[in-house]
Amino acid sequence: MEARAILRYARISPRKVSIVMDLIRNKPLDEALAILQYTPKAACEPLLKLVKSAAANAENNFNMDKNNLYVAECYVCPGPTLKRMMPRAKGSGYRILKRTSHMTVVLKEKE
Repeated sequence: MEARAILRYARISPRKVSIVMDLIRNKPLDEALAILQYTPKAACEPLLKLVKSAAANAENNFNMDKNNLYVAECYVCPGPTLKRMMPRAKGSGYRILKRTSHMTVVLKEKE
């Protein structure tokens, strides 16, 4: 039995998100929430919301015990990239890539 939450099209680079996801993988729920709350990274805010959503899904949809939950899986995939142009010298243009992410968090109950 597993509960999952998915966030699509988050306007943050997947590389930045994966650094934070490595901190919470295989951690108990309360410890993962504490790590996300006190880590000064941009990816922590959407990830905190996502983990809380997965916990609510586990509690309400699958009747899991909140105290026995842990982060079984968490991964990020690149979403579509927004391409923008920045004017540069001599009439040229410089391409700016605004990357997006699809984040998934899966919670399971300890045996």
